[in-house]
Amino acid sequence: MKFVVAITGATGILYAQRLLDNLDPRKHEIHVVLSSYALQVIEEELPEGLRIPEGVQRHNVKSMNAPFASGSNPFDAMVVIPCSMGTLGRIAHGHGSDVLLRGADVMLKERRKLILVPRETPISLIHVKNFELLLLAGATLIPANPTFYTRPTTIVEVVDTVVARVLDHMGVEHSLSPRWRADPE
Repeated sequence: MKFVVAITGATGILYAQRLLDNLDPRKHEIHVVLSSYALQVIEEELPEGLRIPEGVQRHNVKSMNAPFASGSNPFDAMVVIPCSMGTLGRIAHGHGSDVLLRGADVMLKERRKLILVPRETPISLIHVKNFELLLLAGATLIPANPTFYTRPTTIVEVVDTVVARVLDHMGVEHSLSPRWRADPE
């Protein structure tokens, strides 16, 4: 499968790192693009830097020469993780001023899977209206709201509860987080 992982300047870069850690570039074609502010947040939140696995293709946000910038090159999914509300709003309103935004626009117009992982609180009415526009356009919103029924004990385990849901929606098998079990009969 072919995936785009887009990383914005929202806090929560560890979500992106864990997604990259759990996508195998030997099994999938993976492309990464970072917003200009993502680099500053990475510096703050991941002092050792973002680890991009060997075989993953990285693209400059200012270049439109990425294959996912055109609908003629179909990708299976694009994930914007974490997704700032500024990026979410620009996607909701069809702005395509860089390759990250253009890629998201292409996914929507081609009716392909666009997964946004917003990381913001509280949420304003403007955010809710942008959520509505995106849901109507076919995007999947997976807010970075971890679950606790698995009793995570580390920050990585907490983050993985969200990343597991993202991988589920991408159609990628994983064993990151235990599944909810039904009550015994």
